[in-house]
Amino acid sequence: MQSIESEWAAIYYKTPKAQQGNAYRQLLKKTAALEQQHPNAAEPIVWEAVIKATYADHQGAMTALSLVTEAKELLQKAIDINPQAMEGSAYVTLGTLYYMVPKWPVAFGDEDKAKTLLETALKINPKGIDSNYYYGNFLLSQDRTEEAKKHLENAANAPARPEQTFADNQLKAEAQRALNKIKETASDADNTVFASFSHAANVR
Repeated sequence: MQSIESEWAAIYYKTPKAQQGNAYRQLLKKTAALEQQHPNAAEPIVWEAVIKATYADHQGAMTALSLVTEAKELLQKAIDINPQAMEGSAYVTLGTLYYMVPKWPVAFGDEDKAKTLLETALKINPKGIDSNYYYGNFLLSQDRTEEAKKHLENAANAPARPEQTFADNQLKAEAQRALNKIKETASDADNTVFASFSHAANVR
């Protein structure tokens, strides 16, 4: 399973965009073979869902919607088999899909379901990089900035797993970039308030 995760990370973070589609297709074949070898395991199913969800970015709207819907069904199947698999990764991915895809009638987007799923992932893995980063991202989308900061800080400061150092460090860096953006936004807001106050004082 580790080789699937490593290859996915290499495609997602290192492979040129134009080459990613074919790379994801090849990786899906490897994942399908792994599922045949381990028919009762949740982990290959989670990875098939993750790959399909990221592969959707390289498709037109209708195909992309079909892929993310397939990913949703796979993740639900994985949760039925073993909700604890990969430290709750199925809940993280499924929750992220629910808040990122359009709402009905276009797709299945549902912020309440997203919140429930991501919070379930945090209960399973409260110190995880993925669980904290994606919940923090969700909170940012809800304009709950202060709460988001706590989880993004948890993600940025969590130790990378020895077996997945590259992928974890990439996500830790994304968490730090999000924190920097929050800080910059707050600084810009402070400057705007100060400028407005100064202008008002000068008018008087």
